[in-house]
Amino acid sequence: MIRKTLAMGLVALAALSTAPAAQAQNIRIGLREDPDILDPTLARTFVGRIVFAGLCDKLFDINDKLEIVPQLATGYRWEDPQSLLITLRQGVKFHDGDPMTAESVVYSLNRHLTMQGSFRRGEINSMTAVEVVDPQTVRIRLREPFAPFVSQLTDRAGMIVSPRAAEAAGRNFGNRPVCAGPMRFVERVAQDRIVLERFPEYWDASRIHLNRVTYLPIPDNTVRLANLQSGSLEMVQTIEPDDLRQVNRNSRLRVSVSDELGYQGITINIGNGARAQTPMGQNPRVREAFELAIDRAAINQVVYEGQYTPTAQAVPPSNPFHARSIQPEARNVARARQLLAEAGVRTPVPVEMTVPNNPDLRQVAEVIQAMVREAGFELRINAMEFASSLQAATRGDFETYLLAWSGRADPDGNTWTFIHTQGPQNDGKYSNPEVDRLLNEARVETDAAKRLALYERMWQISLRQDRHRIYLWHRKNIVGHSTRLTGFVPVPDGLIRLQGLRFN
Repeated sequence: MIRKTLAMGLVALAALSTAPAAQAQNIRIGLREDPDILDPTLARTFVGRIVFAGLCDKLFDINDKLEIVPQLATGYRWEDPQSLLITLRQGVKFHDGDPMTAESVVYSLNRHLTMQGSFRRGEINSMTAVEVVDPQTVRIRLREPFAPFVSQLTDRAGMIVSPRAAEAAGRNFGNRPVCAGPMRFVERVAQDRIVLERFPEYWDASRIHLNRVTYLPIPDNTVRLANLQSGSLEMVQTIEPDDLRQVNRNSRLRVSVSDELGYQGITINIGNGARAQTPMGQNPRVREAFELAIDRAAINQVVYEGQYTPTAQAVPPSNPFHARSIQPEARNVARARQLLAEAGVRTPVPVEMTVPNNPDLRQVAEVIQAMVREAGFELRINAMEFASSLQAATRGDFETYLLAWSGRADPDGNTWTFIHTQGPQNDGKYSNPEVDRLLNEARVETDAAKRLALYERMWQISLRQDRHRIYLWHRKNIVGHSTRLTGFVPVPDGLIRLQGLRFN
């Protein structure tokens, strides 16, 4: 069970005593962390994607059945395997009043592809050109056939920004983003709140009933839940599994539980700067020993009431590209000690683990700390504010990093950007030419069985041979909200879409 302290309770009471009363059609949503930059080109946090769901529409979206559905686009057609024609919705306006046209789409996709520091580049880097066909049609040309390309446009790579606002703001665009979503930006106070208000000229305005949305980052699970129970929040992004019984007993609350598309894992710094020069970073035997010292099922039971699914890969079992041959290895402390002896390292082996500063992940780290100590490791826990930990990982200021990924419907979204040598979120700088080749081939292979075989071979090399990363489990999306709130549709990506939400 996640420990709940008196200090946390006092913080909760203080928060509740100062919270304003809820107003009709104004919603307050509790987030697990504070998002990073609100620029879809440069952002990488899951909680940021929740805010973007209210702020920035995409060319396409996914529904609760994981089907690709039109949003800013009305449809698409492959002219040939390397040429994609997208038709755009008419009458769409950005929050600054400018119309969204084919030129806007060309600008945004090129921005995602070429802007320095873009985390979207790896998602759409098969694109060689995007052209205006007419004011409501664009043509995208690819270097080669790319199976998941349209799927990539269902997330931040498909978000279209106002060219005028983006050009004026430059790299400061995330301070006051201008998109074409149902809500427009009002203000942001770091670590405190992000406020959006209804955009009256939204193209799908009939489905938007909320006037104002306030996103409140509350890293402490106990405080977040206490605010929901008191009515100081109307919705929370996530509830911890050990709180489910308590919430289900509250007749004023409702819970939605669904499988997520992503995973929780440990990123290992193998080649990102000086901090990769450790036994963990340089010796796959040491990494294998560390993994064999961990009991995933026991951690899942202790911290998450057994609600999550232990895993050894990035693709969940519900996905048709899940490789059945890649399963979690049983804990084997004796073998772990033997591997450390074979590696010729002095024990205890020092390892630092960066951990986002919230209670359940700190407890996960503490359990891992105790487990790996038995095998000959001395694990030091470095708890950091979440956005700061991402920045540290990007610059290589970590040894190991306990990090989750919210996941994508296509397996490429869970793999290429993190594993490929050129992947923009490959924080550990893992690199293997054969793995790169297999990932590239999987991107262009359209036969499902052959594509699965490519991923299976890739996992055999990257996980069983190189031990570049340790995947731990697939989580659940557990969203809680007031029974007064209706219209919420859970989608496996875990995002909170505002369309259809209203208060009774």
